[in-house]
Order: sequence, then structure tokens, then C-alpha cells
Amino acid sequence: MVTISIVIPAKNEAENLPDLLDGIDAACAPHGSYEVLVIDDGSTDTSVAVIEARMRAHPNLRLIRHDVSGGQSAAVHSGVLAARGSIVCTLDADGQNPPSELPKLFLPLLAPGSERIGIVAGQRVGRQDTMSKKLASRFANWIRSTALNDGTRDTGCGLKGFRRDAFLRLPFFNHMHRYLPALFKRDGWEVAHVDVAHEARHAGRSNYNNLQRGFVGAIDLLGVMWLIRRKKKSRPNERA
Repeated sequence: MVTISIVIPAKNEAENLPDLLDGIDAACAPHGSYEVLVIDDGSTDTSVAVIEARMRAHPNLRLIRHDVSGGQSAAVHSGVLAARGSIVCTLDADGQNPPSELPKLFLPLLAPGSERIGIVAGQRVGRQDTMSKKLASRFANWIRSTALNDGTRDTGCGLKGFRRDAFLRLPFFNHMHRYLPALFKRDGWEVAHVDVAHEARHAGRSNYNNLQRGFVGAIDLLGVMWLIRRKKKSRPNERA
């Protein structure tokens, strides 16, 4: 029985994956059964070969491949669909999300009395990014938080833990990974937050830039606001 599934969306991160996977094993092994799913989102480097070589010695490691890049949300969605655990945790493959922070995400969801918590969202402290990226992120988070009132100061952090069944009931759309706290809250779940560390990218380069994020973010924000306004108001109450 697998309780925890670690989902890693990855594109051209061959240099970062070995250390990341070692860190995940060190962080998760003391807490029981777990699996790791790497979702390769159309990589053109040696990422697939790196994972396949490691899978021979790590039976809890699984590889899901996208022949064509679909983006981070599509990769996360594919990973959650394939996950065997009831609790799913995500983190980025670039090494900026320390895997040592993973227990902060899944332990609150496994604690007695936590049944109403749907998601534990990491919020980065001491960010190791360029000043332009930090300022753009701060501005975007302010707009999003003001518009959605989701109580989350850093929705772009890749470190998140959530209940698999609740996630799969959310409406899927591209870039939804940036709005998970608001979407879980929309469905009546409690949202918990934890501060997590942040590191500089270990190798390679980012697949995103500020202009891309700003343009799609404005459209997505309007879509999420619409989804919240159109949420289902009634709940079924079966009686014998």
C-alpha cells in the first residue's frame, strides 16, 4: 500500500534529477510507504535515460512521458491520475524546492483531525531568484490574492501537498497549478500554509519568463474568478 505519491513535472532537467531524487528518498523514507512519479513533459535532453537507469534500483520510482510538452499543469494532472497514494505532493524538478521540506506537506494531511484540510501549500521564504523575478512574482501574487481572497501569499511555489481524490474533482485547465488553494477553497476544503525554504537553480535554465507568466496569468485569473462565482451551491444529503 502506497500512502504518499511524490509528483515531479520535469522538462530538460537531466542534471538536476539525480540529486533531487536522492533528497526525496532521504526525506520520505522515515515516514512509511511512498512512490515517486517523474512526469517527463517532452524533454529533449537525457532526462528519460537518467530516470530509466535509476528505476532499475528504485522500484518505487515511476516514469510518465508526454510525447509533446503540455506544460506544468498537464504534467501534474497526468501524475495525479497515475498516482497510487491518497496524498500527493508536488515539487519542481529544478532543485529550487528542497525535498527536505516534503514532510511539512504530507504530515499535516495525515494527522488526526485533519480530514477537512484539502491542501497544504508551501510559501517560499528567502527566495533565491533574480530581483526581476521576485518583483514580478510579488506583484502577481498581490493581484491574485486580492481578486480571489484565497489567503495565499505565494501560490507559485511548487511545493504543495493535497488529497488526490479532491484534486481530481477540480476543474482542469492549463496553468491551474497556480490556483490550487483558491480552487480547493472553492470546493469547501480548508487550506493550510507552511513556510518552506528556497534554493538557487542548481543547473539548466528556466522554461518560463516573466512576460509569459504575466500574459497567461491575467487570462487565467479571470477564468478562476468565473469558476468561483459559478461554483455549485448545494450539497447532496442522502437520507435512509
